Amino acid sequence: MRNQFHTILAAMMLGLGLLASAAQAGEAGKVVFVAGQASVGARPVALDAAIQEGDELTTGADGYVYVKTVDQGFLVLRPNSKARIVAYHIDAQNPANTRVKLELLQGVARSISGTGVKQARQNFRFNTPVAAIGVRGTDFVVYTDQQTSRVTVVSGGVVVSGFAGGCGPEGGGPCEGGASRELFAGQAGLMLQVQRGQTSPQLLRSPVMSPADQGAPARPDEPVGKVGATSPSGDVNLDAQKSNNVLNNSKQITPNNVTTPGGGTPLPPLVDQKPEVPVVVPPIDVTPPVVARSEPEVFWGRYQAIAGTTVDAELQAKLKSGKYEAPMFAGGYQITRPSSYTLTMPKEGNVSFALTGSDATLQRTGKEAVIASVEDARLNVNFATKTFDTGLTVVGDGLRVPINSTGVVTNKGMLTNPTLSGTFVRGYLGGVNATEAAYIFQNIQPAVTVTGGTSWSR
Repeated sequence: MRNQFHTILAAMMLGLGLLASAAQAGEAGKVVFVAGQASVGARPVALDAAIQEGDELTTGADGYVYVKTVDQGFLVLRPNSKARIVAYHIDAQNPANTRVKLELLQGVARSISGTGVKQARQNFRFNTPVAAIGVRGTDFVVYTDQQTSRVTVVSGGVVVSGFAGGCGPEGGGPCEGGASRELFAGQAGLMLQVQRGQTSPQLLRSPVMSPADQGAPARPDEPVGKVGATSPSGDVNLDAQKSNNVLNNSKQITPNNVTTPGGGTPLPPLVDQKPEVPVVVPPIDVTPPVVARSEPEVFWGRYQAIAGTTVDAELQAKLKSGKYEAPMFAGGYQITRPSSYTLTMPKEGNVSFALTGSDATLQRTGKEAVIASVEDARLNVNFATKTFDTGLTVVGDGLRVPINSTGVVTNKGMLTNPTLSGTFVRGYLGGVNATEAAYIFQNIQPAVTVTGGTSWSR
């Protein structure tokens, strides 16, 4: 009798466990469009099918799947891709309890935040095999394989970090710290790339086609975002190019039966758009013309004729006009901006800048100074904490001199670091909403001294 009682009790406990698991594995969304080869787990994807937490979606060479999430967002999976819905729990009454975690294992996916994610961005995580992605806004595209991930932004922004230290794939929410980088839609033509083992993402210029297309371009009927929108809260127009069939889940749309909104000429049938030649993503050119400055609010240049160069006459004329602030100096360089300039300080958080201009000299102790170049340059500004970190390598006379520094951003947009840090940095933010930056620097070591100036753009 006792054994029979234990058997019944064990069966009851197992049943309760299964019920609890079923309750926890909630619905993440529904399939509102499917074309070509696509599956969820081991079964083909069907229109109107519910996608549950824990489900794995896979597409073939011609497969597309659009999942409309329970909070009115979208997950779009393009050809030759695999994604997993790790968690999708939305608590509209208490957003602090919201938990959303998605994984792109390979291929191309587009994520458009729903209302629940927008209310709890701190609890959203999008993983790839090599990186963690958090959101500042609503709409982004990711390409990944097992070694490299690339992210572009359609609307709003993202924060990206490689897996290292306290940032692991098992975590939830964005990884934020000194190694993370942000990208916003206003930074046209740029993307973030993370390679396996790399902690800090690289800011790269996109090729002609979107880097996240990678042979899996968007269909004409994908939801349309506000391209170029810089507001982290910018919404996405889900109806602009979507047919009623897609949004209302009324019927299957097959590759050869795709209608335009409101009827009209059918779109061409799907074809295998995998390119024969892989897309090569060029790095940002870090050897720009000497003393190239594209931002009129900030000017820097030489005030001494060193290393066989001449004094920057344009800058000297501006200073003599009396319309510019008293210059700051570093080695043979000076920097200034108009005394009437006022800055609207953004509140976006971490923002990465790309090098657009540089000039440098290198002088070994006891020798003449020589012209040098700047490589491996980075600048990251955290507008929330009003701090910056920067690094670059000065190359010349057979030497490579790395320089790294951190400092503060004043309310007037001045970049300054502690004078006892070993590297002297002075500069300004410029442009509309601090879209540009520039600074001059000097680093004195026992055997070598390097000085120079840099210009940057978001």
